[in-house]
Amino acid sequence: MIPLKTHPHSPFIFSVSKTNPLYFSLLPTSISLLSLKQPPPSLSSNLLRVSNVGVSVCRTEHHEEEEDKGVSLELHDLSPNGEVYQKTLQLVECSMFAALTGLVYFLSNSLAIENYFSCFFSLPIVISSMRWGVDAGRKTLVATTILLLVLSGPVKALTYLLKHGIVGFTMGTLWRTGASWNMSIFLCTIVRALGAVGFVLISSFLIRENILALITINIHASLTFLLTAAGVTSIPSMNVIYTLFGILVLINSGCFMFLLHLLYSVFLTRMGMKSSLRLPRWLERAI
Repeated sequence: MIPLKTHPHSPFIFSVSKTNPLYFSLLPTSISLLSLKQPPPSLSSNLLRVSNVGVSVCRTEHHEEEEDKGVSLELHDLSPNGEVYQKTLQLVECSMFAALTGLVYFLSNSLAIENYFSCFFSLPIVISSMRWGVDAGRKTLVATTILLLVLSGPVKALTYLLKHGIVGFTMGTLWRTGASWNMSIFLCTIVRALGAVGFVLISSFLIRENILALITINIHASLTFLLTAAGVTSIPSMNVIYTLFGILVLINSGCFMFLLHLLYSVFLTRMGMKSSLRLPRWLERAI
C-alpha cells in the first residue's frame, strides 16, 4: 500500500493570495464613496448668480414703480385742480393786479386825474381777497406798494398805502370772513379816516408846515364868522373845532365807503361772485 504524501502549503502564499485581492477590491470602493459625498462646486455658484439676478430685477421693477408714481403725482399737481397749478395761478393773478394798479395809479398821478379813478384803486385787492383768500390780498397790497415805491418814490407809495391800500385790504378781509355790511362800512370808515389824517401828517412833515393846524384855524374862522352873522357872540373853543373836524372827516369817509361798497358789490356780482357776498336784502333785490 502506497502512502499518500501531502505537501503543506506555505502560509505566506495564502496570506498574500487572501489579503491582496481584498485590499485592492476595497480601495476603489472607498475612493468612490468619498467622491460621491462632495457636491459639485458649480451648482452653488449658479444658485448665487440666479439669486443676484433676481434681486437686481426686483430692484429695477421697484425703481420703475417709484418713478411712475412720481410722474403721476407731478401730472396730478399740474392739473387744473392740482395744488401747484392753483398756487401758480394765484401768484400770476396777484402779480397782474399789482402791476395794473401800480400803472394806473402812476399814470393818474402824472396826468393829474387821480380823483377820477380813486374809487378803483382798492378793487384789485378786494378781488384777490375774495377769489384766493386774505393771503392773496396781502400779497397784492405789498406788491403794488413796492412797485409804486420803485416807480414814483416813497411819498406816492405811502399815499397809496394810506388812502387806498389798507382800505381795500380791510374791506376784502371783512367780506372774505362774511362780515355784515354795517360792520364793514364802520370799520372801513375808521380806517379811511385814519389814513386821511396820516396823509395830512406826512404832507405836513414834508413841506415843513402844520397843515392840520391850518385846517382847524380855517374852520374856527369860518364858524366864528357864521355865528357872528347869526347874532351869536360866543366863540367856540379849539376842542370844539377839533371835534367838529373829526366828525366831518368821519362823515366824508363814511359816505365814500358806502358808495365804494355799492360799486364793488355790483362789480363782484357781474363777475359771478355773488354767492360769496353778504349783501343787504334791498341791494340783493335791486341787483
